[in-house]
Amino acid sequence: MAWLSENGIDIHYELLGEGFPVLLLAPGGMRSEAAFWQNSPWDPRVALAPEFQVIAMDQRNAGQSRAPIRAEDNWDTYTDDHLRLLDALSIDQCHLVGGCIGGAFAFNLMARAPDRVAAAVIQQTIGFDQNREVFYAMFDGWAGDQQAARPDLAQADLNQFRANLYDHEAVFSVSYEVIAGLPHPLLILKGDDQYHPATVSNRIEAIATHSRMIEDWKSDGAKTAIDAKAFLMTHTPNG
Repeated sequence: MAWLSENGIDIHYELLGEGFPVLLLAPGGMRSEAAFWQNSPWDPRVALAPEFQVIAMDQRNAGQSRAPIRAEDNWDTYTDDHLRLLDALSIDQCHLVGGCIGGAFAFNLMARAPDRVAAAVIQQTIGFDQNREVFYAMFDGWAGDQQAARPDLAQADLNQFRANLYDHEAVFSVSYEVIAGLPHPLLILKGDDQYHPATVSNRIEAIATHSRMIEDWKSDGAKTAIDAKAFLMTHTPNG
Protein backbone atom coordinates (compact mmCIF):
# COMPACT_ATOMS: atom_id res chain seq x y z
CA MET A 1 0.00 0.00 0.00
CA ALA A 2 1.23 3.50 -0.79
CA TRP A 3 0.22 7.14 -0.87
CA LEU A 4 0.45 9.98 -3.38
CA SER A 5 0.29 13.22 -1.42
CA GLU A 6 0.35 16.67 -3.02
CA ASN A 7 -1.29 20.04 -2.30
CA GLY A 8 -3.67 18.68 0.33
CA ILE A 9 -4.64 15.67 -1.82
CA ASP A 10 -3.86 12.21 -0.42
CA ILE A 11 -4.51 9.34 -2.82
CA HIS A 12 -4.24 5.83 -1.43
CA TYR A 13 -3.26 3.04 -3.81
CA GLU A 14 -1.71 -0.41 -3.89
CA LEU A 15 0.62 -2.09 -6.37
CA LEU A 16 0.42 -5.80 -7.18
CA GLY A 17 2.36 -7.93 -9.62
CA GLU A 18 4.80 -7.00 -12.35
CA GLY A 19 4.54 -6.36 -16.06
CA PHE A 20 2.66 -3.90 -18.27
CA PRO A 21 0.63 -1.64 -15.96
CA VAL A 22 -3.14 -1.80 -15.52
CA LEU A 23 -4.89 1.03 -13.67
CA LEU A 24 -8.05 -0.12 -11.88
CA LEU A 25 -10.88 2.40 -11.51
CA ALA A 26 -13.18 0.74 -9.03
CA PRO A 27 -16.96 0.51 -8.75
CA GLY A 28 -18.84 2.07 -5.86
CA GLY A 29 -20.14 5.37 -7.19
CA MET A 30 -18.79 8.33 -5.23
CA ARG A 31 -17.35 5.80 -2.77
CA SER A 32 -15.17 4.15 -5.44
CA GLU A 33 -12.34 2.34 -3.65
CA ALA A 34 -10.11 -0.62 -4.42
CA ALA A 35 -11.78 -2.86 -1.83
CA PHE A 36 -15.03 -2.88 -3.83
CA TRP A 37 -13.43 -5.14 -6.41
CA GLN A 38 -13.80 -8.05 -4.00
CA ASN A 39 -17.59 -7.80 -4.47
CA SER A 40 -17.33 -8.09 -8.25
CA PRO A 41 -17.94 -11.43 -10.04
CA TRP A 42 -14.21 -11.25 -10.83
CA ASP A 43 -11.53 -9.35 -8.96
CA PRO A 44 -8.99 -7.87 -11.41
CA ARG A 45 -6.47 -7.47 -8.60
CA VAL A 46 -6.37 -11.25 -8.30
CA ALA A 47 -6.91 -12.10 -11.96
CA LEU A 48 -4.38 -9.74 -13.50
CA ALA A 49 -1.53 -9.54 -10.99
CA PRO A 50 0.15 -12.73 -12.26
CA GLU A 51 0.72 -11.11 -15.69
CA PHE A 52 0.55 -7.34 -15.12
CA GLN A 53 1.50 -4.61 -12.69
CA VAL A 54 -1.87 -3.73 -11.17
CA ILE A 55 -2.51 -0.29 -9.67
CA ALA A 56 -5.65 -0.28 -7.50
CA MET A 57 -6.60 3.13 -6.11
CA ASP A 58 -9.18 4.73 -3.86
CA GLN A 59 -10.71 7.75 -5.58
CA ARG A 60 -10.53 11.07 -3.78
CA ASN A 61 -12.81 11.20 -0.74
CA ALA A 62 -13.47 7.47 -0.97
CA GLY A 63 -11.84 4.67 0.98
CA GLN A 64 -8.68 6.08 2.53
CA SER A 65 -8.12 8.89 -0.02
CA ARG A 66 -8.84 12.48 0.93
CA ALA A 67 -8.96 15.78 -0.94
CA PRO A 68 -10.70 19.15 -0.80
CA ILE A 69 -14.24 19.37 -2.17
CA ARG A 70 -14.92 22.44 -4.31
CA ALA A 71 -17.82 23.77 -6.36
CA GLU A 72 -15.66 23.64 -9.50
CA ASP A 73 -14.77 19.95 -9.14
CA ASN A 74 -15.79 17.77 -12.09
CA TRP A 75 -14.73 14.66 -14.02
CA ASP A 76 -11.45 16.33 -14.95
CA THR A 77 -10.64 16.67 -11.26
CA TYR A 78 -10.56 12.89 -10.98
CA THR A 79 -8.69 12.50 -14.25
CA ASP A 80 -6.05 14.89 -12.95
CA ASP A 81 -5.58 12.48 -10.01
CA HIS A 82 -5.23 9.53 -12.38
CA LEU A 83 -2.63 11.27 -14.52
CA ARG A 84 -0.77 12.51 -11.45
CA LEU A 85 -0.58 8.94 -10.15
CA LEU A 86 0.64 7.57 -13.49
CA ASP A 87 3.28 10.31 -13.63
CA ALA A 88 4.42 9.59 -10.07
CA LEU A 89 4.85 5.93 -10.98
CA SER A 90 6.67 6.84 -14.23
CA ILE A 91 4.02 5.04 -16.29
CA ASP A 92 3.83 6.33 -19.85
CA GLN A 93 1.06 3.98 -20.97
CA CYS A 94 -1.29 1.53 -19.27
CA HIS A 95 -4.43 -0.50 -19.68
CA LEU A 96 -7.59 0.49 -17.82
CA VAL A 97 -10.22 -1.58 -16.05
CA GLY A 98 -13.16 0.59 -15.03
CA GLY A 99 -16.23 -0.68 -13.19
CA CYS A 100 -19.47 1.28 -12.67
CA ILE A 101 -18.35 4.89 -12.16
CA GLY A 102 -14.93 3.63 -13.21
CA GLY A 103 -16.29 3.44 -16.74
CA ALA A 104 -16.93 7.19 -16.72
CA PHE A 105 -13.46 7.76 -15.26
CA ALA A 106 -11.91 5.54 -17.94
CA PHE A 107 -13.60 7.27 -20.85
CA ASN A 108 -12.56 10.70 -19.62
CA LEU A 109 -8.97 9.55 -19.18
CA MET A 110 -8.94 8.07 -22.69
CA ALA A 111 -10.34 11.32 -24.09
CA ARG A 112 -7.99 13.58 -22.14
CA ALA A 113 -4.79 11.57 -22.68
CA PRO A 114 -5.35 9.01 -25.46
CA ASP A 115 -1.67 8.12 -25.75
CA ARG A 116 -1.54 7.07 -22.09
CA VAL A 117 -4.01 4.20 -22.61
CA ALA A 118 -3.48 1.05 -24.68
CA ALA A 119 -6.84 -0.70 -24.12
CA ALA A 120 -9.69 -0.78 -21.63
CA VAL A 121 -12.13 -3.18 -20.01
CA ILE A 122 -15.36 -1.31 -19.29
CA GLN A 123 -17.46 -3.17 -16.71
CA GLN A 124 -21.13 -2.12 -16.62
CA THR A 125 -20.41 1.58 -16.92
CA ILE A 126 -22.77 4.11 -15.43
CA GLY A 127 -24.73 6.14 -17.94
CA PHE A 128 -27.82 8.22 -18.62
CA ASP A 129 -31.15 6.64 -19.51
CA GLN A 130 -33.85 8.77 -17.83
CA ASN A 131 -32.23 7.95 -14.47
CA ARG A 132 -30.58 11.15 -13.30
CA GLU A 133 -32.45 11.06 -10.00
CA VAL A 134 -30.71 7.84 -8.90
CA PHE A 135 -27.33 9.46 -9.39
CA TYR A 136 -28.43 12.57 -7.52
CA ALA A 137 -29.54 10.33 -4.65
CA MET A 138 -26.26 8.39 -4.72
CA PHE A 139 -24.27 11.62 -4.68
CA ASP A 140 -26.38 13.09 -1.88
CA GLY A 141 -25.81 10.06 0.35
CA TRP A 142 -22.05 10.43 -0.08
CA ALA A 143 -22.28 14.20 0.37
CA GLY A 144 -24.14 13.80 3.68
CA ASP A 145 -21.25 11.75 5.04
CA GLN A 146 -18.79 14.36 3.83
CA GLN A 147 -20.74 17.15 5.53
CA ALA A 148 -20.83 15.22 8.79
CA ALA A 149 -17.04 15.08 8.74
CA ARG A 150 -16.60 18.63 7.41
CA PRO A 151 -19.21 20.94 8.95
CA ASP A 152 -17.91 23.91 6.94
CA LEU A 153 -18.71 22.22 3.62
CA ALA A 154 -21.33 24.39 1.89
CA GLN A 155 -24.42 22.78 0.43
CA ALA A 156 -24.25 25.13 -2.56
CA ASP A 157 -20.76 23.88 -3.40
CA LEU A 158 -21.91 20.28 -3.19
CA ASN A 159 -24.92 21.00 -5.41
CA GLN A 160 -22.68 22.54 -8.05
CA PHE A 161 -20.24 19.62 -7.87
CA ARG A 162 -23.17 17.21 -8.33
CA ALA A 163 -24.35 19.15 -11.37
CA ASN A 164 -20.85 19.16 -12.84
CA LEU A 165 -20.82 15.37 -12.66
CA TYR A 166 -24.36 14.29 -13.47
CA ASP A 167 -26.11 17.03 -15.46
CA HIS A 168 -24.94 15.37 -18.68
CA GLU A 169 -25.91 12.39 -20.82
CA ALA A 170 -24.11 9.37 -22.37
CA VAL A 171 -21.65 8.18 -19.66
CA PHE A 172 -21.80 11.61 -17.95
CA SER A 173 -18.07 12.27 -18.31
CA VAL A 174 -17.98 12.34 -22.13
CA SER A 175 -20.48 12.29 -24.98
CA TYR A 176 -21.19 9.45 -27.38
CA GLU A 177 -19.52 11.53 -30.09
CA VAL A 178 -16.31 11.51 -28.06
CA ILE A 179 -16.55 7.76 -27.47
CA ALA A 180 -17.05 7.15 -31.21
CA GLY A 181 -13.80 8.96 -31.89
CA LEU A 182 -11.66 7.03 -29.42
CA PRO A 183 -9.11 4.67 -31.02
CA HIS A 184 -8.74 2.32 -28.04
CA PRO A 185 -9.77 -1.35 -28.11
CA LEU A 186 -12.62 -1.87 -25.64
CA LEU A 187 -13.97 -4.98 -23.95
CA ILE A 188 -17.45 -4.09 -22.71
CA LEU A 189 -19.01 -6.07 -19.89
CA LYS A 190 -22.67 -5.21 -20.33
CA GLY A 191 -24.72 -3.34 -17.74
CA ASP A 192 -28.23 -4.40 -16.82
CA ASP A 193 -29.77 -2.09 -14.20
CA GLN A 194 -30.76 1.51 -13.52
CA TYR A 195 -27.25 2.61 -12.58
CA HIS A 196 -25.62 0.69 -15.43
CA PRO A 197 -28.19 0.72 -18.25
CA ALA A 198 -28.01 -1.92 -20.95
CA THR A 199 -28.89 0.78 -23.48
CA VAL A 200 -25.65 2.60 -22.67
CA SER A 201 -23.48 -0.49 -23.06
CA ASN A 202 -25.24 -1.33 -26.32
CA ARG A 203 -24.70 2.17 -27.69
CA ILE A 204 -21.01 2.13 -26.82
CA GLU A 205 -20.51 -1.27 -28.45
CA ALA A 206 -22.28 -0.01 -31.59
CA ILE A 207 -20.26 3.18 -32.03
CA ALA A 208 -16.82 2.42 -30.61
CA THR A 209 -14.15 1.89 -33.26
CA HIS A 210 -12.72 -1.33 -31.81
CA SER A 211 -15.01 -3.05 -29.32
CA ARG A 212 -16.62 -6.31 -28.38
CA MET A 213 -19.17 -7.07 -25.70
CA ILE A 214 -19.71 -9.85 -23.21
CA GLU A 215 -23.37 -9.87 -22.20
CA ASP A 216 -23.43 -12.60 -19.56
CA TRP A 217 -20.25 -11.93 -17.60
CA LYS A 218 -21.64 -12.18 -14.08
CA SER A 219 -22.64 -15.85 -14.00
CA ASP A 220 -19.11 -17.18 -14.44
CA GLY A 221 -16.57 -14.82 -12.90
CA ALA A 222 -13.69 -17.21 -13.53
CA LYS A 223 -14.38 -17.19 -17.28
CA THR A 224 -14.75 -13.42 -17.30
CA ALA A 225 -11.37 -13.11 -15.61
CA ILE A 226 -9.81 -15.34 -18.29
CA ASP A 227 -11.49 -13.37 -21.09
CA ALA A 228 -10.45 -9.99 -19.66
CA LYS A 229 -6.86 -11.10 -19.14
CA ALA A 230 -6.66 -12.50 -22.66
CA PHE A 231 -8.07 -9.29 -24.11
CA LEU A 232 -5.53 -7.14 -22.27
CA MET A 233 -2.64 -9.43 -23.16
CA THR A 234 -3.66 -9.29 -26.83
CA HIS A 235 -3.54 -5.49 -26.77
CA THR A 236 -0.41 -5.10 -24.66
CA PRO A 237 2.26 -3.22 -26.65
CA ASN A 238 5.10 -5.54 -27.62
CA GLY A 239 3.18 -8.29 -25.85
